[in-house]
Amino acid sequence: MAECIIEVKDLWTQFGDNIVHRGIDLCVERGEIMSLVGGSGSGKTTLLRQMLGLEHPSRGEVKVFGVSLHGSDGGKLRSLRDRWGMLFQEGALFSALTVYDNVALPLREMRGLDEELIHDLVMMKLAMVGIEARHVVKMPAELSGGMIKRIALARALALEPELLFLDEPTAGLGSDGRARLADLVRKLKGILTIVIIEHDMEFLFSLADDISVIHWGQVIARGTPAELRANPWVQRSALA
Repeated sequence: MAECIIEVKDLWTQFGDNIVHRGIDLCVERGEIMSLVGGSGSGKTTLLRQMLGLEHPSRGEVKVFGVSLHGSDGGKLRSLRDRWGMLFQEGALFSALTVYDNVALPLREMRGLDEELIHDLVMMKLAMVGIEARHVVKMPAELSGGMIKRIALARALALEPELLFLDEPTAGLGSDGRARLADLVRKLKGILTIVIIEHDMEFLFSLADDISVIHWGQVIARGTPAELRANPWVQRSALA
């Protein structure tokens, strides 16, 4: 039986009179690339935040690595967060830090690694995403959108996570940037468990093992890219 790295059980989310999720059940299996798609307001970003432990559902449960996120103490949650990385939609680099220091930040927060080791790890992660050494002293304002995304990915991978979250990774990227990012994610396939929120269906169809379509707070379709291409609802929708 496949291992669920993330398990969502009967998840309901309500803000006042607005019901965002209506009994969602999901299993993200170890080593797969799983994507959440849906229109604006469908609840996919809220679900991602709940998988990160940043928001609590009204009822139901989210478990990551077998641990419930919404009943655990702070120490246990901090330990869990060391096991995943997050690429935010706009990259979210710290504007006052250089490229090098942005990637070094999570390593320095571990307190115990010497600067020589941190240097080697930072340069290795930047090389992994195709960033040359000459760029390490640059500030985020000097970078293109594609470089920001790749550096943010290097930072997300700094602590050797088992699980990676990508929030709209292609947002703001041209065709070359999307292709380069897809190549990077493809290299991680099978090594990490990856959850992607994305609107670019061609990007997802080239990468994802499993796609869940959220509509009106429910998973209304789920399957492989080939299965979803053949799904009548998806064919009729803007997701096709």
